[in-house]
Amino acid sequence: MAELELLIEPETLVAELGNDALLIIDVCSADSYKTHHIPGAVHIPPAELQAGTKPAVGKIPEKKRLDALFSAAGLNSRKHVVVYDDEGGGWAGRLIWTLDVLGHRNYSYVNGGLHAWLAAGLPVTTELPTTAPSEFVGEWHEEFIAEAVDVLDAIDDDDQAIWDARSPEEYRGEKVVAQRGGHIPGAINIDWLELMDRERQLRLVDLQGLQQRLDKLGLSKDKTVITHCQTHHRSGLSYMAMKILGYDRIKGYHGSWSEWGNREDTPINTGANP
Repeated sequence: MAELELLIEPETLVAELGNDALLIIDVCSADSYKTHHIPGAVHIPPAELQAGTKPAVGKIPEKKRLDALFSAAGLNSRKHVVVYDDEGGGWAGRLIWTLDVLGHRNYSYVNGGLHAWLAAGLPVTTELPTTAPSEFVGEWHEEFIAEAVDVLDAIDDDDQAIWDARSPEEYRGEKVVAQRGGHIPGAINIDWLELMDRERQLRLVDLQGLQQRLDKLGLSKDKTVITHCQTHHRSGLSYMAMKILGYDRIKGYHGSWSEWGNREDTPINTGANP
């Protein structure tokens, strides 16, 4: 198998189908997986990537639970994971962030996911793969996880920046889905939907143009960038986009707004981007 880049096109993967060195993971909806999926793909329900405990339902599950999840999927240290979803990269990015936390760095994302795969007329199946369970034991890497205290520290630190991947309405405080609405002071709002090219089956937008925009807004590579949304699902895409662009100091705030907006001691601003 040729070494796969982090971002691959569907045609690159189709040439590698059946390769035992790959573990293809589908994080689409259950209905989508039943209807059609890439041959050999193992389904991981997106909800399994979150702890599900209110109010901050998006926090990462405990390591024991994740080890069991990826063991059931057949992951081991020699496998190269190829992940895709059916929504433009949010859940795929969340899975890649989870693998970073667990110390497994061999992975690729199928650009455009299932939408691009189907548009290219590539093979799909309803057949469930035969998966040999493994005994995966990850090595926990806290440096990829941002807690509320880390976000607080980042607010007044010129060497850090915060990327809010929610909608502008949530950011401005007009749409409230927690006890309090608004945004973290100093956070820069780029909606995750703006990272998807709807003219190209939800592939990532032009990466050079995206980097220029990030630099202009102060989300540059020389900073530690913390990204979040409501549950660190949508911000899975902003996290993955930065990985693809070559950022080496990024974190996912797994508590996200469902934690920040439901606390009474966290600072909140309203209004548009500063």
